[in-house]
Order: sequence, then C-alpha cells, then structure tokens
Amino acid sequence: MYMNNNNKQTKLAVFQDKKIRRVWDEKSEQWYFSIVDIVETLSGSGNPTDYLKKMRKRDPVLGSYLGTKCPHVEMAGEGGKKRKVLAGNVENILRLVQSIPSSKAEPFKLWLAKVGYERLQEMNDPEKAIDRSRAYWQKLGRSNKWIQQRMMSQETRAKLTDYWKTHGVREGNEFALLTNVIHQEWTGLTVGQHKELKRLKTENLRDHMSEAELIFTALAEYSTRQIAQTDKAEGLPKNIVAGKKGGNVAKKARLDLETRTGVKVVTGDNFKPALKGPRKSR
Repeated sequence: MYMNNNNKQTKLAVFQDKKIRRVWDEKSEQWYFSIVDIVETLSGSGNPTDYLKKMRKRDPVLGSYLGTKCPHVEMAGEGGKKRKVLAGNVENILRLVQSIPSSKAEPFKLWLAKVGYERLQEMNDPEKAIDRSRAYWQKLGRSNKWIQQRMMSQETRAKLTDYWKTHGVREGNEFALLTNVIHQEWTGLTVGQHKELKRLKTENLRDHMSEAELIFTALAEYSTRQIAQTDKAEGLPKNIVAGKKGGNVAKKARLDLETRTGVKVVTGDNFKPALKGPRKSR
C-alpha cells in the first residue's frame, strides 16, 4: 500500500527533543507519522529499523496490522532525499505504542492527541499557525525584528511555491532542486554547504539565518517569482532559468552591500545555544 504525494504537506513534529516526521493528508484530513521515528523515540534503540523488524516477528498480529493498515509515504530523510517509509495515522500509532514497553508511552499519547487537535485548529483558523510559529521563535530567544523578517520571508517563499505548483513544477525533488539553484546563485553555496558552514544537520537552515540572510533569501525568491511570471516560465527547465536570474538579482545586491560595508552577508553564525565562540565567514 502506497500513498501518493498529492494533497500532502510534510512537517516535523518534536516530542521531548526527538524529531518525528509526519505528513498531513488533505484528502483524509489526518496526520501520517513515520513509524520508525516513533519506534526510535519510544524505545531509545540505536537501530529502530531492526527493532521494528523484531517487534513484527515477535508479534505476528501487530506485524499483520501494520502491513495491512499502514501505507508507505514519501518523507525526507536526513540528507533531504525522499524515500517511502511506513507511516501510520493516530489510530495506527496508538496500536503500535501498546506494543512498546516505554515510560514515555502515556506522555506520548497525550502529545499525539494534542498534535492532531492543533492541526484541526489551524485548518479552521490559519492565524493560529502563525501565532504558534511566533511563540516558538520567541521561546528560542529570537528578537521581534528577526521574527518579523522570518515571517515575511516565509510568505515570499509560499507565493513562489504557489507559482511553481501551478506552472508545471512537481513538489518534492523539483522544488528542492529549484530552491538550491536560487540559493547557490545568490550565496555562492548550495543549501547543504550553507548548512555545513553553520554547523547544522537536521535543523531548518532559515531558522538559523541572520536578518540579512533572510532579507537576501526573500529578495532572491521574490525576484525569481517576478521574473518567472514575466517570462511565463512553465515546467522545470524554464523555472531553473528564472531561478538563476532571480538569484543573480540578490547576488548583485549582496556584493554591492558587502563592498560598501566590508561585512559578509553569508556567515557561519547560527542560533544553536550550545555552540559558542567565533564562527566561520564565507
């Protein structure tokens, strides 16, 4: 059983500092969570895939249940590459939790219910999602100025991806490819290289950008959308061209600002509290 990519939104959830991949299916209006991520979170196993295999062999009823009730869903791995992983909705996950001896089981059930309820709230009132993001960034110590810029860049990004969706660009790998084209054009670095510079692994790069980096990212993506609309870019190849042109607009502005101020826009600075001391500059 495999669920296709149509009408799905991917997002990470966090339970007690553990990241759990999940996908929102608009058709059925429910979350599908990565089962192997949940097994890792609850069991603490260093090899959750193997742990799950042994569970299914030890409990044939559970194995049959997961095999017939749970679809395989495309989700991004640590390197960003999408793969089909076994996933379950809330009902499936609650059945799974019963088979994992863990002190985290009860808190996890409460968390699972809360996550589902929050999504329904956001569907009925999208402003709640905005408020939740703002509260999350405030909790991490971001300034109001930074939060405002982050949210503005998020809106600019959404408008660009909306254009892609309606002009022959497929979500997933093609979105990632175009994002990388734009990013590399204005920064001189791939997204992966920029994350490496900031010493990030699974973290969201934009959540660790400076105000200047957010501004230039938004400029690159805004310029890309304007150029794509003007050129009537359709399909991946033509949108790649538009992405390079849009990224180049931001690149010229970056170089001009750096020449005038002597300060690099793209740096190794991040917001990770555990990493102190001097950062690398590009």
